[in-house]
Amino acid sequence: MIDLPIQKQYILPPLLLISISTLLMLFDANTWLAFDRSQVEQQWWRVFTGQFMHTNWAHLLLNALGVMFIWVLHAEHRSMQTYFFHIMFLALWTGLGIWLFCPDIRIYTGLSGLLHGVIVWGALKDVQMGMKSGILLFVGVWAKLIWEQIQGPSPEVGALIDSRVAIEAHLIGAVGGLVLSCNLLFSKFRKETSSSD
Repeated sequence: MIDLPIQKQYILPPLLLISISTLLMLFDANTWLAFDRSQVEQQWWRVFTGQFMHTNWAHLLLNALGVMFIWVLHAEHRSMQTYFFHIMFLALWTGLGIWLFCPDIRIYTGLSGLLHGVIVWGALKDVQMGMKSGILLFVGVWAKLIWEQIQGPSPEVGALIDSRVAIEAHLIGAVGGLVLSCNLLFSKFRKETSSSD
């Protein structure tokens, strides 16, 4: 039997993230909050809030499944404070990355960019804790990202979410996950160095 992390400190953050995105969808907040390049200079918050908007219910459902998948894999790696810090940092990181480096992206919505960062951090936390599955997950995420960059966005998923899949955001978010992981890598390196002395 699978032992799911259902304690409040583990289940509340992902449920809150899904709930916020669902409420924003119900209130059709895209008009005010989606990343829209033509509006960002006057409405700078869109760089951040665009991550929590979705094009349609299928888009939201796919991202909600991603949130729950990460919860199953890595919930116990993060305190509530760490979870929310990671989400806030990666939402801003991804939005700024799109703004600065992806001028062809006019409209961007969805959690997928920041979720790639969350899972990269979780995989490296697994590695730090000596879990070999973390290496497989880390390699798998980067193999997927490389494949996307070579092959381009999936037309099938694009049709489902009624938008082009922003594979650039996936890459930007994953790099943000590496930035968040610097302290993990440093502490693992320091621990290995001190144990070899």
